[in-house]
Amino acid sequence: MLTFKEYQARTKATDQRPAEDRQIHHYLIPLLGLFGEIGTVAAEYKKRLRDKKSYNGYRDKLSEELGDVLWYLSTIANDMNLNLETIAQKNLQKTIDRWPNKTDKIQTIYYDSEYSENEQLPRLMKVDFSTDETNKVRMVINGEPVGSSLSDNSHIDDGYRFHDVFHLSYAANLGWSPVLRALLHKKRKSNAKIDEVEDGARACIIEEAVSALIYDYAEKHNYLESVDSIDYEFLKTIKSIVGNLEVCNASSSLWEKAIIDGFLVFRQLRSLGSGTVEINIETKKIELIK
Repeated sequence: MLTFKEYQARTKATDQRPAEDRQIHHYLIPLLGLFGEIGTVAAEYKKRLRDKKSYNGYRDKLSEELGDVLWYLSTIANDMNLNLETIAQKNLQKTIDRWPNKTDKIQTIYYDSEYSENEQLPRLMKVDFSTDETNKVRMVINGEPVGSSLSDNSHIDDGYRFHDVFHLSYAANLGWSPVLRALLHKKRKSNAKIDEVEDGARACIIEEAVSALIYDYAEKHNYLESVDSIDYEFLKTIKSIVGNLEVCNASSSLWEKAIIDGFLVFRQLRSLGSGTVEINIETKKIELIK
């Protein structure tokens, strides 16, 4: 079986450009060739759509054109001292991170499973949101009031007073929320370094910054109503921000789910003004139950 490494070496041997004294236009040749071959691939698709099954040579011709595309890709990789096998592996990791196999069960990550129960996020939470006469929102988790009453802290009524639901969604889907740990007094103080780095003030600030950034994105997209996917570059930005925290290993698809699930409940709470939300970390579920 031919490997990418072997293929790349063989394509290099068939490259007809002079190896000595290469100018910039020599490096443009494979790039322009790639554009041209992609055009021929598109042309074969067009013929297939037009002629349907009467185009008998479709598979052979398409295979040939795709081979030409691969040759130019390999040549560009050679020019840039890149390894096709490494490129393929990284691309596969990226696509799995973004679009995991739907038949695979998503494993729940517990960052606190090795700690005592009083240092663990509750696996099940019932959270009551209520609005008082000053339009401030109060949150009660499993019967205990937590944090302070929140206003929008804005010149306009944008509903940000309900933003704690985002932290709940991170907990439900990612098993992570230093802000929620602080509110529930579930910091992992038995491990001084974890308490300082993962559960400390900086981690909380980062989470709040992520929430504000996501909110700004959602506000520009109708608060994600009827949205079932998030821009991948935006998800990469979120993952970059939390790159030095334990949640760095959470996939882009899980972040996407956490964001979309959180905004579904956010829109419901904002519309109703109050409600009870149920969180189940084991099943990665957050929903408004009444």
